[in-house]
Amino acid sequence: MTRTSRTTKLEVVEPIGKRVLIRKDEDKKVTKVGIHLPDKIEIPTITGRVVAISAEVAKDDNYPIEQYDRVLFNPKHGVPVDFEGDNRLFVIPVEDIVAVFRAAGEAKD
Repeated sequence: MTRTSRTTKLEVVEPIGKRVLIRKDEDKKVTKVGIHLPDKIEIPTITGRVVAISAEVAKDDNYPIEQYDRVLFNPKHGVPVDFEGDNRLFVIPVEDIVAVFRAAGEAKD
């Protein structure tokens, strides 16, 4: 009797061209002064973590972006990735990343 094993391959999203894959931070439900917002109202967040970088961006020294960087981005041209239930993954053109958060004193070469 032969036993066949089914191996489930994980699916990954690899950005192509000058794009990165970003996991958007969760929208805020509390204002800076501590006011809790109703469930239907959220403050939109345009920050997130870089999950993957295209090979083209990784080779280009003009873009000091690395995997796991926290970034501020313009979501206007972002393409949502229907990959997870929470749908917080977006493919973003690298030109739409407007800032990278770094610790004070940390400089990118």
